[in-house]
Amino acid sequence: MRRCLSWLIAVVLLATCASALGEGTADPAGRFTMAGLDDASTNHDWESNMFFRRMEERTGVSFIFDQYGERKAWEEFKLNMGVRNTELPDVLFKADLTPRETQDWYEKGILIDLRPYLEEHAPNLMILLQGHPEWLEAITLPDGAIVALPSFNELQNNNAMWINTAWLQELGLDMPSTADELTETLRAFKTLDPNRNGRRDETPLTFTGMWDLRYLGHAFGLVSNDYYVIAEDGVVSSILTTDENRAFLAWLNQLWQEGLIDQMGFSSLDTTRRITDKDAVMTYGIFMGPTPMNMVPADSMNQYSALPPLTYDGRQVYRDLTGDVVLGAFAITSECDDPAALVRWVDFLYTEEGCHLAQAGLEGEDFVFNEDGTWDWVEEPEVVATTVMADVTIADGGAAPGYSSLDFQLRFDDHDTHRLVTELQAVKQCAVLPYPIRYLTAEKETRIAALQAEIAPYAEQQMIWFVTGDVPLNDETWDEFCRTLTEKGLDEMVALWQEAL
Repeated sequence: MRRCLSWLIAVVLLATCASALGEGTADPAGRFTMAGLDDASTNHDWESNMFFRRMEERTGVSFIFDQYGERKAWEEFKLNMGVRNTELPDVLFKADLTPRETQDWYEKGILIDLRPYLEEHAPNLMILLQGHPEWLEAITLPDGAIVALPSFNELQNNNAMWINTAWLQELGLDMPSTADELTETLRAFKTLDPNRNGRRDETPLTFTGMWDLRYLGHAFGLVSNDYYVIAEDGVVSSILTTDENRAFLAWLNQLWQEGLIDQMGFSSLDTTRRITDKDAVMTYGIFMGPTPMNMVPADSMNQYSALPPLTYDGRQVYRDLTGDVVLGAFAITSECDDPAALVRWVDFLYTEEGCHLAQAGLEGEDFVFNEDGTWDWVEEPEVVATTVMADVTIADGGAAPGYSSLDFQLRFDDHDTHRLVTELQAVKQCAVLPYPIRYLTAEKETRIAALQAEIAPYAEQQMIWFVTGDVPLNDETWDEFCRTLTEKGLDEMVALWQEAL
């Protein structure tokens, strides 16, 4: 079980990709300069990390590193870079570039268009893009340029719902599949002492704020992005003023009044809710998070399974938090004298062998494939967690360029990991990206931000009051809610996203 945790937590969900790369050529001008963000908690040291040494042996490309371990310092560096107040590195790795930074820096001549290099020097990346036109669209600027290369992952982290299946079994309950069934399940969790400690200490469903609760909206067919909009069949709309949202909020109020959802959910933090004592009795029936370990200790993870999306109007739907594409992982600046060499270098990470190298190390030295096709670490789990992940791999600590597919994740030789990945994939099958990736003009982005600053705080606070009953949900209050949102610019917000689409 601990082997499962050390892998699942520390590694960005792993991958495979078809094809291979031939040997690269060394940069005749010497080493390139590379800058990027790698969270200090990973203990990665780019100077000594075996990933970069092995990549140099393979490609002949080496680097002088400018590694940042804290986001604040990296954001300050990017700010200076954007105004040309610092010397440009040749390449940005784990760059965490926003769409706005990517566009602005390209227009200012800080970053270069990589598209002219891809067909000749990045054949493996091109195979992926040709097989997934939506990925190509996501990384392409409005003028056709491809400035920043992404991280592709078929199973990105999501805010999944984890249900205590040990409690279901103890009470003889089936997995709930509708809002009504979930209500009955929560009532049983509250009243029937499923943890069998003789006390009413169970919290049927815990959450943090309205953001968590919005994931329950799928029980009424509601999915949207953080701007409360969704694009379906080319038409953009807001979920806020829909009949489904009103019904959803009325249901949440019912759960609140019956004490079926955490009465501290609007005021507590994840850090205060987390159970860390491995000997503690579990008190949570359902919670949200990327994996169960976000809330419970390792020894209790087997009690929880991903709750399949509930059915509404004959279909299952769930919000895909980020989709398969994480933008802005890799970019080359105008300072670079040999972009082709760096494009060849990064193209290896879009292959099976390259992804393994970044995320699990070298086959035969750090991990091995078993006869049945599964793979496992060479070292013991404790060594993997404390040394191998830090000194050999590079994938965790930020989005690195490359491709992660489901196959390699499923082949890890651990039953619990296989179970979690399989369950998350089942959620993924029902998940939709509410609005596709689009690059907004600076003017549209500024206006949308201004509208969001008016709409979001009001909408969230009002919905919280509807849930808690501080404001009764009736025709009069609902009409006032919808009218106020219109006055704050909801129609204009929808129109701007429609134009961008």
